[in-house]
Amino acid sequence: MTPELAASILVPLIGAVLCLLSGPRGERWAFGATILGTVGVVSSVAWSVATRGPLRHAVGGWGAPLGIALRADGLAAVMLLVAGVVGALTSAQAILDGRAGRRPAGRFFAIWLAAWAALNALVLSADIFNLYVTLEVTTLAAVGLIAIDDDRDALSAGLRYLLVALPGSLIYLLGVAILYGTYATLDLSVLGARLSSDLATRAALALLTLGLCLKAALFPLHAWLPPSYVSARSTVSAFVAALVGKGAFYILLRIWLAAFPADLAPRVGQLLGALGAASVVWGALLALRQRRLKALIAYSSVSQLGYFFLLFPLDTPGAWSGSVYMAISHAAAKASMFLAAGTIHRAVGHDDLDGLRGLSEQLPLTSCSLMLAGVSLMGMPPSGGFVAKWLLVRAAMERGAWWLAVVVLAGGLLTAGYVFRMLRRALTPSPRDARPRPPPRREELAAFALALFALLLGVAPKAPLELLLVRLPS
Repeated sequence: MTPELAASILVPLIGAVLCLLSGPRGERWAFGATILGTVGVVSSVAWSVATRGPLRHAVGGWGAPLGIALRADGLAAVMLLVAGVVGALTSAQAILDGRAGRRPAGRFFAIWLAAWAALNALVLSADIFNLYVTLEVTTLAAVGLIAIDDDRDALSAGLRYLLVALPGSLIYLLGVAILYGTYATLDLSVLGARLSSDLATRAALALLTLGLCLKAALFPLHAWLPPSYVSARSTVSAFVAALVGKGAFYILLRIWLAAFPADLAPRVGQLLGALGAASVVWGALLALRQRRLKALIAYSSVSQLGYFFLLFPLDTPGAWSGSVYMAISHAAAKASMFLAAGTIHRAVGHDDLDGLRGLSEQLPLTSCSLMLAGVSLMGMPPSGGFVAKWLLVRAAMERGAWWLAVVVLAGGLLTAGYVFRMLRRALTPSPRDARPRPPPRREELAAFALALFALLLGVAPKAPLELLLVRLPS
């Protein structure tokens, strides 16, 4: 019996209800208390996994294959912990955000916490249908957060996010239905023991993979995602890009590790790796063409996502660790960049790259946040991005997949191109009559803390990498 697994879902869910019921004076207190409670619970889960091994919890006492089972291994613990850190810091910025402080802030906070609860449930789910349900709740909450502002761009971006995400969900659900009709179970561990390579299984796995790639915005299914990030509030962009956007990849990784037939894995892995490599290069080229800071950050997400998928053709423990480490490093760095972009927009009234001269003079902490986050995205030492890319390159060379190593290195150079382009503008002196109005220093702290966290992942990678090795028994 491990009630902390259920608590990691219930605490933010209860907090969402409290935010709706609290008045204007109480909603921020309810939101803040829920943030602290959620971080405490997920930290307890991570500590328990690290000290006691994998955890299991059958909701209502009903286990597999009929009941709802929650399971936490090292991968789940790391994802929960990183979501706790990134979620807490972006939530703190949401409290400080001027627009989040206006009515209806209670609804905004409630949707935010519902997304966090669904994300925790997704990480802990142990069967493919519950993974679908939690991914859908996360998606719908993300749509609500993106579209909550009553302006045309936000509503259009939210609708675009919804219209693309729903077909991906239906494709995935069709694959779930085929697997259930064939094997009469939805539990991942049971499926892993029963799955064969017949035509029905191949069709089901193809549908699952296609639906998840669409929801993850993997090349060439990526065009819908960056405009959604650009149109949303910066706090929402940070939260969705850093955490919600990882959900589809996490599910695909779980299915791959637990249930993908060994004779199908090499061919499917090569295809996913090729699409990931194309995403790395094409996303970076698109980022280089952007003239707005937030658009540059949004399109770079397409590029960084591609690195996650390079593990599939390699399929080694080193590649697995490198891909997951890339995902968590990206979460911290990308959240930092989006929050910094929001601070810049509030200070100068725009985020045009050509108009950001002198940023380092008036917003030194925000400029430092962009620099440190950029170091991690480029994969330079001593950042988490460096550790992740080192693990991927080493795994590629060990398998003789030199082309993947070239993709990782080329992606780093292209990333350096758009990061240095951004920093060059910030470091250029500004005219005296065009200097930005600095915001309160507290509004810069969350982005800076996230950038430091991305750096810390490179300075002290031993603990999270060891935690990743705590696996559920097969």
